[in-house]
Amino acid sequence: MLNDPLDGLDERGVIEQKVRRHRDGAMEATVDQVGQEWPVALVFNGISHAVMMCTPRELEAFAVGFAISEGIVERGSDIRDIEVAFHRDGVAMPYAQVELTIVQQAFVALKDRRRALAGRTGCGVCGIESIDLLDLAPEQVPNTGFLERLSPDAIARAAHELPSHQSLTRMTGGLHAAAWCDAEGAISLAFEDVGRHNALDKLIGRLVLDRVDATNGFVFLSSRASYELVRKAARVGIPMVATISAPSSLAIAIARQAGIRLVSFCRETSYVEYGGGA
Repeated sequence: MLNDPLDGLDERGVIEQKVRRHRDGAMEATVDQVGQEWPVALVFNGISHAVMMCTPRELEAFAVGFAISEGIVERGSDIRDIEVAFHRDGVAMPYAQVELTIVQQAFVALKDRRRALAGRTGCGVCGIESIDLLDLAPEQVPNTGFLERLSPDAIARAAHELPSHQSLTRMTGGLHAAAWCDAEGAISLAFEDVGRHNALDKLIGRLVLDRVDATNGFVFLSSRASYELVRKAARVGIPMVATISAPSSLAIAIARQAGIRLVSFCRETSYVEYGGGA
């Protein structure tokens, strides 16, 4: 239905809406495209763990990336099975559910530290029960020599290429992107989502599913650099995080602890470097 914002007929990532566009005192009735945002329930071994607000595409990769970047499992082989189901009929709004079967050791550890996460667009660690649950001790990213191999023009190339990988953003103007870049700055993978954390989780999940070496590339993000994004990158050993917008102070601190090179305000002609190996 064209004018129903809860339209759940498919999972294209966008829906069409009738709008009235006002410009220079004139009004035009037209059709606009808006990014889809659905609740996505993540269920581990039959127990619901988190509900995240997410663009309902690439949900298998999203679930794998979330499980690894949140430390629920250590590696892709700890996930034995994944099933994605979309629910549209007879519900107040469409939603998706991803059921993951993980190895018993990981499930026991999850139950021991289980917390209620209630995801919101752009949220980070919402739902944790105390400050003590914040994970501020990132893994040390291994030095594989990638940063030494990095082309001086890699950031400029990634900044130039990213828009061509943002088809949903071109249609809606409202999604974030996470891209995987090689030492020359060429983009081989990119994912879009209403949430910047979700976009990165989708990218991490695809790297894991495709068995791509996460230490041999860098992430380019269309958002600011937050603590959570840098923490997720450290979890899988990504040596550099580049963002279009500003970093937070905690993102800089986590990058330095992990040995991640953090660069922000990335453009084709400039960037600002904040962290790495301090």
